[in-house]
Amino acid sequence: AAARTSFIPLMSIGIPENPVMALMLAAFVIKGIQPGPNMIASHPDLFWGLVASMWVGNCFLLALNVPLVRYWLSVFKIPYAVLFPSILFFCCIGTYSVNNSLDDIFITAVFGCLGYAFMRLELDAAPLMLGFILGPMLEENFRRAMLISRGSFGVFVNRPISATLLGLIGVFVVWQLVAFVRSIQKARRAGPAVVPASEAHGA
Repeated sequence: AAARTSFIPLMSIGIPENPVMALMLAAFVIKGIQPGPNMIASHPDLFWGLVASMWVGNCFLLALNVPLVRYWLSVFKIPYAVLFPSILFFCCIGTYSVNNSLDDIFITAVFGCLGYAFMRLELDAAPLMLGFILGPMLEENFRRAMLISRGSFGVFVNRPISATLLGLIGVFVVWQLVAFVRSIQKARRAGPAVVPASEAHGA
């Protein structure tokens, strides 16, 4: 249900909801397809084919998962020492098969190390992925708006839709900052955990 509904904002307004949809948006853009309100009119075969594939996929999932769910769960019995190298092996094969170049594997390894560092630092990958995909689109449309308005930033607040969206973005940013400051103050008030003397002596 979550995977299917994630296509709604992507297909309707061209904005991905999560990193997976950001990758889908990148695939569409590479193929010269721009998701959005005009996608149904410009590419009806692709749109309705995607909708039909969802119905067919759900039917196949229902036919496969219900009788075979106990066998799919046996994947978790594979030792991590075997599963992890297998995943890396197939990732390298897939990366190499795109351009038949070892440089792509090295680039993948570098970005994998960066992703591991971000995970250790508890940095979410979704904003990075969305920024990487939506950044060029944002710059292109920003330049277009500046050309139309002849360099005036008032074009972003003169229209009710854009002004409302900018206002909501400002409210969300302020809300996150306030929540962050409150969490810091709450952590300072709580202070370090005090260990009873009996437990410390026992340790």
